Formats: sequence, C-alpha cells, structure tokens
Amino acid sequence: MVTSANLGYPRIGAKRELKKAVEAYWKGEIGAAALESVGADLRAANWAAQVDAGIQRIPSNDFSFYDQILDTTAMLGAVPERFSGLQGLDAYFAMARGTDAAPAMEMTKWFDTNYHYIVPELTDRTRLRLASDIPVRRFTEARAQGIQTRPVLVGPVTWLALAKAKTEGVTPLSLLDQAIAAYAELLASLAAAGADWVQIDEPILVRDLSGDEAEALRRTYAALSGKGPKILLATYFGALGDNLELACQLPVDGLHVDLVRAPGQLGGVLAAIGDKTLSLGLIDGRNIWRGDLTPALALADQAVRALGADRVEIAPSCSLLHVPVDLAHETELDAEQRGWLAFARQKLDEVTALARAAGDGRASAAAAFDAADAAIARRGASARIHDPAVKARLAAVTPADLRRQSPFATRIKAQKARLGLPAYPTTTIGSFPQTAEIRKARAAHRKGDLNDAGYRAFLEDKTRDCIRRQEKAGLDVLVHGEFERNDMVEYFGERLAGFFFTRNGWVQSYGSRCVKPPVIFGDVSRPAPMTVDWARFAAAQTDRPMKGMLTGPVTILQWSFVRNDQPRAQTCRQIALAIRDEVADLEAAGLPVIQIDEAAFREGLPIRKAEWPEYLDWAVDCFRLASTPVADGTQIHTHMCYSEFNDIMPAIAAMDADVISIETSRSDMELLEVFRDLAYPNEIGPGVWDIHSPRVPDDASMVALLKAAAELIPAERLWVNPDCGLKTRGWPEVERAIAHLVAAAKQMRSAVRDAAAEDCWIAG
Repeated sequence: MVTSANLGYPRIGAKRELKKAVEAYWKGEIGAAALESVGADLRAANWAAQVDAGIQRIPSNDFSFYDQILDTTAMLGAVPERFSGLQGLDAYFAMARGTDAAPAMEMTKWFDTNYHYIVPELTDRTRLRLASDIPVRRFTEARAQGIQTRPVLVGPVTWLALAKAKTEGVTPLSLLDQAIAAYAELLASLAAAGADWVQIDEPILVRDLSGDEAEALRRTYAALSGKGPKILLATYFGALGDNLELACQLPVDGLHVDLVRAPGQLGGVLAAIGDKTLSLGLIDGRNIWRGDLTPALALADQAVRALGADRVEIAPSCSLLHVPVDLAHETELDAEQRGWLAFARQKLDEVTALARAAGDGRASAAAAFDAADAAIARRGASARIHDPAVKARLAAVTPADLRRQSPFATRIKAQKARLGLPAYPTTTIGSFPQTAEIRKARAAHRKGDLNDAGYRAFLEDKTRDCIRRQEKAGLDVLVHGEFERNDMVEYFGERLAGFFFTRNGWVQSYGSRCVKPPVIFGDVSRPAPMTVDWARFAAAQTDRPMKGMLTGPVTILQWSFVRNDQPRAQTCRQIALAIRDEVADLEAAGLPVIQIDEAAFREGLPIRKAEWPEYLDWAVDCFRLASTPVADGTQIHTHMCYSEFNDIMPAIAAMDADVISIETSRSDMELLEVFRDLAYPNEIGPGVWDIHSPRVPDDASMVALLKAAAELIPAERLWVNPDCGLKTRGWPEVERAIAHLVAAAKQMRSAVRDAAAEDCWIAG
C-alpha cells in the first residue's frame, strides 16, 4: 500500500501555548520543569492528532522551544564561547536572545520563508561533537505513548552551509568530518532505541550548490549510510534541478521531493531514483488553500505505476510548521471562506485521502475528492474574487508612474531644506511598546466592552505620551507609535479589499513571535485612507518632523497567505496601487517623511539565481509604483531587516528610496561593506540596537558601531536608528536604549564638528 507521511507539525499549539509558556519562563513566572511539561503536552497532542488522521510516518524531534537550527547548534556543541558560563535552557535561550553581557547570535530567514533561524557561529576553537541526545529522548517519549516515529534532523551539510565562520581561515565545511562523526553517533543511538527510519532534511539541494557543497553531500551520506536507521533525505521549497542526479545517487534509502513548488520534476526523479523509496510532497505545506486532490492524484498514480505502491509515500511538500494548526477553531469565518481552506490538521486528512486513493483507487476516498473538487469549483466561480476596476487600473499603469519627479541628488537638497536635520539624524523604525494595557484595551474594544469613543480617547492619550517621550529623549524624526495597529501587515489587510482574516491562524515567525497572516483571496484595492487620520493627529502634537508609517507591497504579499489562482506579481502590483494612494494622501496631509517598510523584500527572492531577475524586476517596480507619487521635498524611507543584500544591491539601489534603514547590529556592520562597494548613492540608517534581544547596549557600543559605519559610508549620509520596530520591547529598556542612541549620535556629531573645525583651521 502507499504510505501516508508527514515531515513536521506546528509546535506552537492551537492556542499558542508554547509562546505563552516560553515567555513566562523568560519572565521568571515558571521554571524549567513547567516549561518542559508544556512542551511534552504539545508533543503528545501533535502525535495524537497525526495518529487520528491516519498518518503512518509520524515525525519526532520536529518540536523546538525556539528554532530547529538552534537546536542542531546546541546538539553539536557549537555554543559560542561568550555563553559558556550558562547551562541548559538558559544557555539555549541566551544564544537566541542575548544577555546583558553577551549579544545574541545573528538571525535570518529560512530559505524563502518568513520563518527566522539562528545562524550558527563557527571559529577556530569550535569542536563539533554529539553534545545532546534530545532526538533520542523525543523518539523514546513517543514510543512510550505507543507511537513509532521517524525522527527529523537538520542535515549536516545544510547546517554547515547556513553557518558563518567568525575566524579568518575557517570555513564551515572544514568542520564536516566532525559533524559526520556526531551524526553517525546519533544515528547509532537512534537505531539502538528502536528507530527504523530517520528523516534528514537537506533543503540545500534545491539551491545552487558549489562544488564543495556537492562533494560534502557525497562524503556525508557515504559515511552515514548503514550507520543506523534507514535514511529519508528530505528536500523542499523547490526543484532539485541540476542537483537531481546527485540527490538520486546519494546512498540513502528514500528521497522526498516537493511537487507543489515543482511538479515538473517528477519524471526526472522517477527515471533516476533507482531502488529508493520516493516521498511525494503533494499537499502545500506553506499555504492555507484546500488541496486540489485530483491533479495531485495523477502525479501519485504516475509514481505508483513506475515504482510500485510499496515504494511511494504521500506527504506535504514540507513541514507544516508554516501553516496554522487547525481550521476547526475558525468559527467566525463564513461557510464559503472555510470551504476554501485547509490548515495543518486538515492537510493531514488530505494526505491520507491521497495515499488511500493512490493505493486503492479514487473510489476508496471518493467523499474527500468530491468535496475538494466542489470547493475548488465554488472558489473559482465566486463573485467575491474578481474586481474589473482593479484590473483596469493596473492595465493603465505607465513607466512614468514608476519614477520620482527628480533624481536623488536634486531631491535630497529639497528634503534637507524642508527638514533641517542635524548630522547623524535620529529616528526609530515605527512601532513603540505594545503593552499589556494596550492589548487589554484592544481586546475590550473588539468584544464591545469599550466603545469607539473610549477606545479612540485611549489611543490618543497613548500617542501623545509616546510623542512626549520621543521629544524628551531628543529624537529628530518622530513616529506616532502605532498603538492602533495589531500587526504591520494585518492592520493594512483589514482595511484593504480582497483580504479576509482568521481568528486563530497563528504561525511561528521566530522563537515566541507568532504572526497571523492575512488571507489574500481576491483583487486588492483601498476603499478608504488607512493611516492618514492617525498620522495627521500625531503631526499636530509636535513641531518636529513626523514620519508616516506604511508596510510595502512586497512585504504585505510575502507575509500573507496569497491567492494561488493568479501570478504573485499581479497581486503585488494591485497592493502597490493601494499603497500608492495612501502615500499620496499622507503627503497631502502634510507628512514630510513617509516610510514604506519592505522587510520581506529579499525573502521573496527565488532560491535559484536563474529566477532572480524576473522577481527583482517586478518587486522593484512594485515598490516604485507605491512610492513615487510625491514631490521632491517629501522623503521616502524604507526598512529592511535580517537579510543579506550583498548579491542584490543593484536592485536595492533601483528602489530609489531616499533613506534605507537596515539591520546591522548583530552582524557588526558587516552588511555595510556591500553598500560601500556599490557606492550606494542614497542615505542609510544602519541599526545600532538589536531590538530582538533584551540586552540594552550602552552608548559606547553604539558609537563603536557608528564609527565602523562611518568608515564605510560618508557621515553626511548616515542616520541613527534601531534595527527594527519596538513593539515587543518594554518601555524601561526602550527609554534607556533610546537615550544611549541619542547620546551616541551627539558624540558622532561632535566628532564631525571637530573635524570640520580642524579642516577650517588648516585651510586658514
């Protein structure tokens, strides 16, 4: 028979139980034993859900208290020396979040997803070894509940490829032999514990491999083959492409391929797979739309005819980590909307229906197939999806709509005259602390316990207070704090046509940070202004420049669950037109600075470089379409966080934002090298404070970062700001850090004045 399988399940819990427990642990409200108990309960519930759904290959070790890459780092004993005095969970969380004495490890995006991982650090003192038996303990924990699982491991080559060497002369792959030895020991322990299969994830196989990486894969699996349980090598997020032959030749027992992103690769895989088991990723693990089972079954039948039913597994395309837990909790959606969707729990049912039909014929799962076909037909015919006016407006866009009135050199003169800012101007990225009081008021308003007038008065008070705090701190360009906003994407989606929202559709972004992505189901437009009222109110509270805050079209697209019935580029252009209208209205309301955040710009980059130009062309055009209706004297900012820009700098420059703020504190200004090398012409705000860590840096450390930045970028083009928004931080740490930030900027200004005075004296 065809086997049903799963690669990973959401670990946060249907009601975000993990988030709440982890944050309670950080606050000292619960101890390690209580946190471990919550983790055990979640794992048991996840395994039970998969058993109930009829999944035969159930994963273990897919649970994490923070991040699976960080788990692997800890498992291999690759703990940076600055955390060596800590033990257990304290060391683990310190690596991710930092301490007062030690900055956190770098964080970046997992391939082309919105999930963030903690980047491993390797030095000449790193010695990899099997430092933890957690995968074995998770396997035996499930066995004690009567469930035989398939442990999941991040592959050693992918882990090394994602790591960064911190010592000159060290390359990540130079530690390959140590990693292989640790994995061999782990596989032996899993076999001794009774594991018959293990899933090793090597998503690196869907990206462009270097010769060294390809050879590392050959060496690794030649060494690990036969050292323990059978190995299923899992690839996902795209096609194997020119790595197909390599993947099929590796001496493993099974191979998983993503047939949602790359259905066309099946024929090549079948021709090259040999005698391996083939796992077919046929249910979308990254989006929430109900699966189209009929064409998926055609692919499964093709594999069964070629290999036989006993060598075929049916699975999601990737781990279900990237989708919400269970549609059953969405009681507020109407019947039509619910009928379009499948969350993790429902995707398990789709997997088992496909596996049953692939083994015994469609009739054996007729009810599931008939229901899916009917739901997909209803969605395609729904009058709620298509808006002819939106399509007509998009068709009328011209190249002139993608250009500012003047080049940057002309614009910046008008902006400096209008704003009158000092050297090293200071600002923040937008949001300020979303306190428990604010969340309580928002909940009361949503429930009807706080009327509109009362809620408005509350938010006005918080906005005025936020502005007073910024003025007192000495910031140059202010923001209103965004207290009326729940999330930087959700807030806009709630005000745009073509979106709907779930109540419990949470997914993990990083650590305890969960987001509830909007669902883009139809053509997008802006029925009314979205931010102008609050921006105008805030600007009236101060005589300092006020910055209007928007989320950009690419980020709204990337951080939503996007309709799959038209090209993503077309949806993004529709969003860009909606944001363009908001930009024009903010300028008309008198806002001198408008920030359009594109935190997810690089995240949308295809994994394969050959596909980059097409994406970058339309992504840049979308930003320009959104940002260009303003006069020269209106300054356009954008913000990008936790991304590597080295290989896409021409596209970043082509966006033509007047000021770009970026994350640089965790990477010690390393990112600015590429801005210098390209001679980036516009202004830059390199982050000097890592807001994802509770550590409050002093002004000396910020000055050190700014001095490093000034060696790479001319001082007259530098801004001073945090790495990201401040909504997750508390007011005490925010006020201390901003005081240090302003003090650092003043020190740098003083140095500029001293240098100017010295030049004047020499010239005299």
